[in-house]
Amino acid sequence: MIEQALEEALAQCRLNRSEFSELLVRLLDYGVICRDESVIETTLYDRFQRCEQLVREWLVPLGLRLQHDSRFQFIRVYPPGAEVPGLPDQEEPHHGGFRARLGQQEVAAILSLRVEYDKALREGQVDENGCAALSLEALELGMRNLLKMSLPDKHAERKNLLKKLRQLRLVQFSSEEVESSAEIWLRVRPTIAHFVSESVLRQLIDCEALPTAEGDVADAEGEEGQSSQRITPSSEEHSLFESEAAS
Repeated sequence: MIEQALEEALAQCRLNRSEFSELLVRLLDYGVICRDESVIETTLYDRFQRCEQLVREWLVPLGLRLQHDSRFQFIRVYPPGAEVPGLPDQEEPHHGGFRARLGQQEVAAILSLRVEYDKALREGQVDENGCAALSLEALELGMRNLLKMSLPDKHAERKNLLKKLRQLRLVQFSSEEVESSAEIWLRVRPTIAHFVSESVLRQLIDCEALPTAEGDVADAEGEEGQSSQRITPSSEEHSLFESEAAS
């Protein structure tokens, strides 16, 4: 019965099961699809637009929710319990199983990207796609000023960090620049504004003294009526997705 219903729905979307499966697997594997990332993601994003409602219906039983930003043309999937911008909170408890492993330097870089992007946004230094240009040198300076941390010294570790940021679809950069050790410019995507919540950004700006090695992005918001100074993670477990504090 389910297979027959799926086939009928796919026929209306002018897709076959293999194409639908490829889209879902990529979305669940990466957690995000950006149309301007590659030819593959352009194809998958355009395919998603033909079957958006069907994708949503298949994700609902899993407790997963979808954010589709048609202006900047990206899709992000959220795990159970995560708060999605523009959608009501879920009441069901969750146990944090849908997580990415991010190290302290990765989280510090992401937080710094968010601050630098907000600065560029206020100054009108974003392009028509909502992206901001940022040199790697400026990112490191921002990390030092914000969190007293720096990018990895070793070239291989720095390269892996940049690849992780690109995998999360937070930045774009030229692979040739990374390989040649030339001055690297990052194209910070507007997805960073959804990845790190406004409440965390406000705390980063307002804090006078920030820790250098402990904390968690989600915990930085604290519980209602409490304050927390933890910013970077004390473990390598960190949610892929932002968590807005209750207002």
